[in-house]
Amino acid sequence: MARISFSYLCPASWYFTVPTVSPFPRQRVAFLGLFFISCLLLLMLIMDFRHWGASLPRDRQYERYLARVGDLEATDTEDPNLNYGLVVDCGSSGSRIFVYFWPRHNGNPHDLLDIKQMRDRNSQPVVKKIKPGISAMADTPEHASDYLRPLLSFAATHVPVRKHKETPLYILCTAGMRLLSERKQLAILADLVKDLPLEFDFLFSQSQAEVISGKQEESDAEAPQELATGRRRTVGILDMGGASLQIAYEVPTSTSVLSPQQEEAAKILLAEFNLGCDVQHTEHVYRVYVTTFLGFGGNFARQRYEDLVMNETLNKNRFLGQKTGLSPDNPFLDPCLPVGLTDVVERNSQVLHVRGRGDWVACGAMLSPLLARSNTSQASLNGIYQSPIDFNNSEFYGFSEFFYCTEDVLRIGGRYHGPTFAKAAQDYCGMAWSVLTQRFKNGLFSSHADEHRLKYQCFKSAWMYQVLHEGFHFPYDYPNLQTAQLVYDREVQWTLGAILYKTRFLPLRDLRQEGARQAHGSWFRLSFVYNHYLFFACILVVLLAIILYLLRLRRIHHRQSRASAPLDLLWIEAVVPMIGVQVGP
Repeated sequence: MARISFSYLCPASWYFTVPTVSPFPRQRVAFLGLFFISCLLLLMLIMDFRHWGASLPRDRQYERYLARVGDLEATDTEDPNLNYGLVVDCGSSGSRIFVYFWPRHNGNPHDLLDIKQMRDRNSQPVVKKIKPGISAMADTPEHASDYLRPLLSFAATHVPVRKHKETPLYILCTAGMRLLSERKQLAILADLVKDLPLEFDFLFSQSQAEVISGKQEESDAEAPQELATGRRRTVGILDMGGASLQIAYEVPTSTSVLSPQQEEAAKILLAEFNLGCDVQHTEHVYRVYVTTFLGFGGNFARQRYEDLVMNETLNKNRFLGQKTGLSPDNPFLDPCLPVGLTDVVERNSQVLHVRGRGDWVACGAMLSPLLARSNTSQASLNGIYQSPIDFNNSEFYGFSEFFYCTEDVLRIGGRYHGPTFAKAAQDYCGMAWSVLTQRFKNGLFSSHADEHRLKYQCFKSAWMYQVLHEGFHFPYDYPNLQTAQLVYDREVQWTLGAILYKTRFLPLRDLRQEGARQAHGSWFRLSFVYNHYLFFACILVVLLAIILYLLRLRRIHHRQSRASAPLDLLWIEAVVPMIGVQVGP
């Protein structure tokens, strides 16, 4: 066996330094850059697909549950992407301010803004009400802004100060103001437009304070029920306030009328509006039958009824020589008041003494003339044309007096059933006033019930029943009416539809501004979420970059090996003679 040994070490200066051959620097940088960019694209795709996977369609009921839970949470006022809006509902009996918010639009011009009612730190809706109605300022319009100051101050404490200048304010007056003369209406609105901007920084102009028509009011009420997240099947709305009554429901475009006169009436009562941010898109166009009946609200109807009773009673006294109602000992027996309740009706210095006899059926019969119906089958209250309702394929919600009449005293709010309601109302009317007041003291009624509700519950329940079934022709066994104050734990008001309509063009404006601002970088704004082919292409690019880089390294290694072989031989030839070599077995 051969054995090689070195007898001494050669000087350090004799060593040969073998040069290493490195790849061209720019080529290495290019490969590394390609590899880095590919990895970055892959990471972006993974993040986008994670987001896309999180947004895949889930069970609709679970989504609805999450939406309801989210709506009940306190609004994050620290979020800079939230926008705010204010709507003041100036009604006949009082005024309320609602604070709404919405996140930045999602960028799809086919979608509506996701507007929700703001909630405070205790997760309670941000809303405040004052009494009486703004129409009380008719004789002192210079105090109208003072009247609304508490509402706006309340809103100013909830909307972040940095957002005040970009928060739109809408002051919308309804039935109470419509009963005033135009001169008095304009005087009140002029004071609001002049004084409010001096004290509050909200986005407010003359066009944002108005007396809206009943058609506008109920169109706004109908719209938000099922529309805030897309084009869906709508529900009809019934709303009875103190002075007015409204009905609204979507009408198919194929609906036909019976005569030219009815066709003209339908044109007036049918409202078509587009809630989309672009008039070119028609998926949010709705054709709605809308009617407001002034004087058909619960309180105003009672006044009309008392006028009717007084006139008829005094006329009978005059022609028959009677003295009914002229003294407490000989009162008019009112079937619309609970048994034994005494009251006094005063009109133009005339006095009528009344005492309740609690006959709900007789009360309904006396109210029938106040409906002012015509003999036409297509007419409803006051002889006004009503578009046909498909009662077999429709759903309605009843608000305000429809809810109070069924829930505050009778405690049967929710799903309405005509025979059940009639029986409960009849039993209530037949009770003695002393028994009812004692039950009220014992807390057997809703916490919202007061003595005024107890006194007029018999009348209002009969009026609601007559309006619904005789006026609007709802079947007595109609199963799809819900009396409600909240829908999915949210208070539903026409103001939500109003702000949805008022802000409908904001998404398009924001999208255009965003596009103009970022046009120079639009080439990079690719939609990775919806192109899975691009995902696999990027993976292929990454793998190709790795393979090319490894092949490049291999070629470099072979080149180094070939270049170093002659040098190794030269080193051996130079060094071996200088050392002793011993070869042995």
